Amino acid sequence: MTTATDKALELTPHEFAHLGDGALAYVKPINSEDVGRLFPQAPALRPGVRLFALLGADGSPITLTDSRDAALANAWEHELETVSLH
Repeated sequence: MTTATDKALELTPHEFAHLGDGALAYVKPINSEDVGRLFPQAPALRPGVRLFALLGADGSPITLTDSRDAALANAWEHELETVSLH
């Protein structure tokens, strides 16, 4: 016998894409060479610099910083829950 709690949650592709909007974020380490892809308005940076991007649940860029701690602090200031991606 199956119950309602045994069934998987079904989301449309649109609902899945917006899951966590405005509530969840993640920190992604990136190289300065990749900054222009996520932050097109950013000035050119010296190659080889390790940076940290705070991204929304949907991958939209929020902020760019030179330390993971600063990116996490920015998430906290905006009341965003950070999640780990593996």
